[in-house]
Amino acid sequence: MLAVRASEGDDDAFAVLVRRHSSRLLALAQHLLGDRADAEDAVQEAFLSAWRRLPEFHHAASFGTWMYRIVTNRCLNVLRRSPRPLPLDALPEPAAADAGSSPPRVCEGDAATAALRRALLELDPDLRACWVLRELHELHYEEIAHVLGTSEQTVRGRLYRARRALTEAMRPWR
Repeated sequence: MLAVRASEGDDDAFAVLVRRHSSRLLALAQHLLGDRADAEDAVQEAFLSAWRRLPEFHHAASFGTWMYRIVTNRCLNVLRRSPRPLPLDALPEPAAADAGSSPPRVCEGDAATAALRRALLELDPDLRACWVLRELHELHYEEIAHVLGTSEQTVRGRLYRARRALTEAMRPWR
């Protein structure tokens, strides 16, 4: 196992782990922070922290889940210290319209996507983190609870509140 070898001081094993997990962690940080440069900084700091804390890694969860927790905590700390608006490009772009789509439908889809982005901006960071981890990164409730250091019950409640808030914000688009 690479994490075990890395915890024993194997730099090459840790480099493989970094390469294997960087893109997903960067996407997570960018979804949470909304800024590519801030996201890169958060992931880099998370990997430095993980390298120092590898002897503490007990393998109760996968290395990837452990890194999700470190990155998410780092991002939530940044958001709590200095809340800033999430840029409109923080969510992935909608799928390209097919050739048969009319311009009004394309414009309506773009406006709905912008409305969803604004609604996501208004969510509390803890609700946003749960929603992003579940809906964009497809983690299971148990994994989200581990990442956020909370219970599955709390995750379910936060997801319920996040979905309810987003549904309410998107009501005009139904």
